[in-house]
Amino acid sequence: MIQDLVAGLSLGGLYALFALGIALIFGVAGIMNFAQGAMIAVSAYVLFGLADLPWPLLALATVVSGIVLAVLLEAVVFRRARGADQTTLLIMSFGVGVILQAALVLIAGSEPHSVTFGASLNKELVISGLSIPRIDLLTLVTAVVLMVALGTFLRRTTMGIQLRAAAEDFRMARHLGVRVNRVMLATFALSGLLAGVSAVLITARSGTLSPTMGFEPVLVAFVATVIGGLGSIYGAAAGGMVLGLLTILLQVVLPAGLQPYRDAILFSIVIFVLLVRPEGIIPTARAGTRV
Repeated sequence: MIQDLVAGLSLGGLYALFALGIALIFGVAGIMNFAQGAMIAVSAYVLFGLADLPWPLLALATVVSGIVLAVLLEAVVFRRARGADQTTLLIMSFGVGVILQAALVLIAGSEPHSVTFGASLNKELVISGLSIPRIDLLTLVTAVVLMVALGTFLRRTTMGIQLRAAAEDFRMARHLGVRVNRVMLATFALSGLLAGVSAVLITARSGTLSPTMGFEPVLVAFVATVIGGLGSIYGAAAGGMVLGLLTILLQVVLPAGLQPYRDAILFSIVIFVLLVRPEGIIPTARAGTRV
């Protein structure tokens, strides 16, 4: 039971990181950034390409690559489309994701690659007679630390307060003197950081990577963001945790005959939740208008 709870919290923490990467950019810029998955994949391939480095430097380089890529995308692509309608921005983000994925195929090929990074983390740690995979503990601790750090940044720093203000009412924040370019760069940088960390954790958990590895994370992130409340940063984290816990719960309680339908049952529950509370778990003032 405790092992299942840790597994659920670990998966929920990972899903929360996915969702936060999407929610930050959507909340501030109004972009449902489907390129986030490709950013995760690019960061994972940086890890693959620098595999000879000591693992602390390797993890750091992977995270930095996510930040650099996100900042470049904001400065080169999305800044030029600022003020466009959400449909245009959505299509642009999807296009950027396709281009990044195609670039990975061109450079590294379309076949999956195996990596040894994090192999020791998949061994189990015995605590008071309980066997818990080390990667689950690492994922959970990393997710909690990042969420606490992000919450502290948003509440206690000038840039964080400006970012929250922009997420609540971008036009008003602009009129009050918030420097738009700085806020946008900070938002994309945070999203890139989360993409890099996600790449490290996914690669360590699975031991494989492919150009399409970002598809599932971005789908999960979108669903978690909708559950939490579109535009709500804290709601995205809550939505990710709920989705992860539900996934493991269904895996535990469903009989063997229903296991193949786990995801269908999971999304049925998600649909029911949205029917009951369409604005999400923690809605924002703009959530309804953005939908």
